Amino acid sequence: MLKSNFNIAHCEAQGFTKINIFALKLSMRMLHRFLIGLTLILGFSTSFAGTIILEGNYQGKNIYVQNPFSGTGVGFCTFEVKVNGNVTTDEINSSAFEIDLANFQLSLGEKVVVVIKHRDDCKPKVLNPEVLKPRSTFNTTEISISGDGILKWKTKDESGKLPYVIEQFRWNKWIKVGETEGAGGAGPNDYSFQITPHSGENLFRVKQVDYTGKPRYSKSVRFASSSSEVAFSPVKVNKELEFTAETMFEIYDSYGNIVKKGYANKVDCTNLKRGIYYLNYDNNTEKFVKK
Repeated sequence: MLKSNFNIAHCEAQGFTKINIFALKLSMRMLHRFLIGLTLILGFSTSFAGTIILEGNYQGKNIYVQNPFSGTGVGFCTFEVKVNGNVTTDEINSSAFEIDLANFQLSLGEKVVVVIKHRDDCKPKVLNPEVLKPRSTFNTTEISISGDGILKWKTKDESGKLPYVIEQFRWNKWIKVGETEGAGGAGPNDYSFQITPHSGENLFRVKQVDYTGKPRYSKSVRFASSSSEVAFSPVKVNKELEFTAETMFEIYDSYGNIVKKGYANKVDCTNLKRGIYYLNYDNNTEKFVKK
């Protein structure tokens, strides 16, 4: 701390007049007060240190914030809210407030960054941060498979970027056979994927799964393959299984546990224990014995 006291006799000895001394004392007092005020200002400004940042895509819904009092009990915790760099006009001096994203003329799926500034002796709580996460809202306007095995689909009304999972109906269940990233936005959006069909009639579809965990599906589309039906041998296996052509396969033990899967024309079975196994391949389900 700067000392404001000084030796008057010393000043008089140096030729200072009483007016000079009075002015010097006044200057010292003013400097002392300035330093105290600056300390208070700096200390006060450090209390505005907290920041909450929310990033995502506009889904047509607003954000709700629980806003406690500051740690001193004077005023509320939040003192500024910005959306994409613009200060909101929402009333934030209350125990709870709404960030109205509709005021910013955002398009569905548009990028949103919300910055909430608050004092560091308290913290507001965002009640529904999930509203900025992409939801699966796509509508399929077209879906087809070309003669050379290209799955094509066209969508609209995507509210955010989510991957599309391509599924094929095999062995009495839908299985994942591929994935492609969604474009997001109102669309129209065009997609394509090279399928690997099994022999006979095939069934394909696409789906998306958002943060709710609930899948959204396209309608299914059929494709008739001209490839020959695949067979395997031997039924009693010592070292390996062989297929007559490359095929997707799954091998289950007698307890229903999957022990091998892939896409090949042969499978190494040397590490399988003796017993009965169930084999999914091509569009068939059979069983074999490991000797």
